[in-house]
Amino acid sequence: MAPPLGNDVHTIRSEHRHTRRSLLGGLAALGVLGAAGCTRVAEASGKPGGDLLERLRAQGVVRLGIAGEVPFGYIDKDGRFTGEAPELAKVVFKRLGVGRVQPVPTEFGSLIPGLNSQQFDVVAAGMYVNPERCRQVIFADPDYQMLDSFIVRKGNPLGLHSYREVVAKKAKFATGTGYAQIQHAVEAGYKQGDILIVPDQVAGLNAVEAGRVDVFAGTALTTREVVRKSGKAEATAPFAPLVKGTPHVDGGAFAFRPAETRLRDAFNTELRRLKKSGELFRILRPFGFTKAEMTDLTAKELCGG
Repeated sequence: MAPPLGNDVHTIRSEHRHTRRSLLGGLAALGVLGAAGCTRVAEASGKPGGDLLERLRAQGVVRLGIAGEVPFGYIDKDGRFTGEAPELAKVVFKRLGVGRVQPVPTEFGSLIPGLNSQQFDVVAAGMYVNPERCRQVIFADPDYQMLDSFIVRKGNPLGLHSYREVVAKKAKFATGTGYAQIQHAVEAGYKQGDILIVPDQVAGLNAVEAGRVDVFAGTALTTREVVRKSGKAEATAPFAPLVKGTPHVDGGAFAFRPAETRLRDAFNTELRRLKKSGELFRILRPFGFTKAEMTDLTAKELCGG
């Protein structure tokens, strides 16, 4: 998803008009809400490295925390649970002996707290790996890498191609709840309290089209996908935001509770096999990913360790 900052929910000026499809409605169509209410998440283990994988195999299902963001993890118009992370999870967990995945929808900013309070077993939401999050959870290696991009009005009348230009031209700026793009803008000098926070990229597109903001920032993938049918807006060319003055490429990955290193390591083993065989790209390509977004970045690199 984009890939928001972490578990902090910013109290920045917010827009509450929800334009995305109802996750709960989609889940009801799938018939999984009842299951979500009666299936307990496996409790933490004191065993070194954790024993969650064995318990998931025994119960035959793994619960995935998702945030309803296209293309990372969402309920589609037919009520089907899909997205790059869920589809990858289906393949990896099947190889690990867990035959079924089950979605648990939440807001992006609640994914890490929800994981650590055992509301679900794994975060499968395309979450960016960064040092702040690495202090709270452990990550698999990234399954994709991503640059940033802006949604702007057709013709990009303000000529916005970077966060510094947004600041210099005093543009009205928006991004999504908990998105990493909040910090990218703040680092460039944008006042955090002036950022308009919207629920998702669809709401961001609407805000740009209606003229409420000049620019919405998100991942290059989400911006290019959401503007496809827009007659009023376009996506800028992808660019690397500056982090501590250096161009930075983000990577998205699955997140696990800190004690569950055995599950994380087993997941990484299968992920490496999928990368080597090319199957990972075949899984992600239907969701708009290109070969340029495949990556050999590691969680250790992105965690700063």
